[in-house]
Amino acid sequence: VQDQQVITRKRLRLKPARWIAAAVLAAVLAAAGYEGWLLFAQHRRDVAAGQALDAAKKYILVLTSVDANAIDKNFTEVLDGSTGEFKDMYTKSIAQLRQTLIDNKAAAHGVVVDAAVQSAGDDKVDVVLFVDQSVSNGAVPTPQMDRSRVKMTMEKVDGRWLASKVDLP
Repeated sequence: VQDQQVITRKRLRLKPARWIAAAVLAAVLAAAGYEGWLLFAQHRRDVAAGQALDAAKKYILVLTSVDANAIDKNFTEVLDGSTGEFKDMYTKSIAQLRQTLIDNKAAAHGVVVDAAVQSAGDDKVDVVLFVDQSVSNGAVPTPQMDRSRVKMTMEKVDGRWLASKVDLP
C-alpha cells in the first residue's frame, strides 16, 4: 500500500510538468508555423517581384522602340502587354499617335540602363526603370539620346505580368 501511495504521488507531480511541457511545445510549434508562413509569404513576394521586373524590362523595350514601317505591329505589342488605366489611355491615343509617327518618319530604340523593384505584392509590383532611348525622325535623321526614368505598375492578370500604369515623372 505504501508503495502505491508513493507511485500515486509521483504521478501527481508529473502531470503538471507534462502539461507545461505540452504547452511549451504547442507554443514553439505555433511560433514556428507562423514564422514559416511569414517566410513563405516573403518568398511569394520575392518571386512576384522578380517575374514582374523581368516583364517590365521586356515591356519597356516594346514601349520605347518604334519603327514607322512596323507601327501597327508595335501598337499591337504595346496593347498586348498592358491592362487597366494604361491600356485605356493608350487605346484612346493610338490613332493620333500613329499618324504623327508616320508623318514624321519617327524611329526610336530603347535600352534599359537599370531597373529596380520599388514595392511588391503577390499580384501587383511597382518598378522603376532607367531607359536610354535613341530617337530620330525625318527632320532630325541623326539619332538623339533621351534619358528617362519610368515608374511602371505591373499587375498579374491570368498568369501574365502586364503594365497597368506608366509614369514618366
